[in-house]
Amino acid sequence: MKMSKVSKTVIYILLGLVAIYFLSPFVYMLFSAFKTEAEAIAFPPKLFPSEWRFQNFADAWNSQPFGRYFLNSVLVTVGTTIGQVLSCSLVAYGFARFNFKGKNVLFMILLSTMMIPWDVTMIPQYMEFNMFGWINTLKPLVVPAWFGSAYYIFLMRQFLMGIPKDFEEAARIDGANSFQIYWKIFMPILRPSLILVGVLNMITAWNDYLGPLIFLQDRSKYTLALGLAQFKGVHTMQIIPMLCITIIMIVPPIIIFIIAQKYIVEGTSGSIK
Repeated sequence: MKMSKVSKTVIYILLGLVAIYFLSPFVYMLFSAFKTEAEAIAFPPKLFPSEWRFQNFADAWNSQPFGRYFLNSVLVTVGTTIGQVLSCSLVAYGFARFNFKGKNVLFMILLSTMMIPWDVTMIPQYMEFNMFGWINTLKPLVVPAWFGSAYYIFLMRQFLMGIPKDFEEAARIDGANSFQIYWKIFMPILRPSLILVGVLNMITAWNDYLGPLIFLQDRSKYTLALGLAQFKGVHTMQIIPMLCITIIMIVPPIIIFIIAQKYIVEGTSGSIK
């Protein structure tokens, strides 16, 4: 059923209004980052600054060792993303393509862990990492990702369940073992799901605040999220530096999402070409 031009116009107008509604806070934040402190909190507020202060970004970046914080965030994000992609795809491959006793029970136990909030396991994890001597290092933020995530495993398993068995049967006839089938056959097919998992995990790890706050003590180990929080004191808040660093923080996820949006749609469809 084809829509009329009037219906399309109305829909586009409504979508445009919704987009403006959601984008307006970010637009105001962007312009406010170029203002003075007094102008940013003035009432009634003005959208455009009377004087564009590009030096605000340099001052905010140099006010703390944000270069080190940025490197720590990159290390945590890359480490957790690689760990999640490899571990979750391997476990999903086992649940989707192998039949063994108790498989369904194990999978249900795995899914049930999604109902346990991280707040419940936070203290036991801290005690465990403290016993390992990992507190005040980046290991507590990276190593758990190498043991998989129930949600990402479920996502990849559903994708793998839709792949015909002809692929692996042909590979076995050619003499490939189970790991070779996983690595050379299914990993290329899983690319949309792998990119989807990578993007979702990257956004989560990049913006994580509670994890670094609990496990990190030395300022040289801080991530960008912790560094950003330092602008907020008990009685005062440095608004302009906070806005500048926030804009810098949201740029990488936006770029990654724009690049990977095609694969994100394919990764949620569960189909193959």
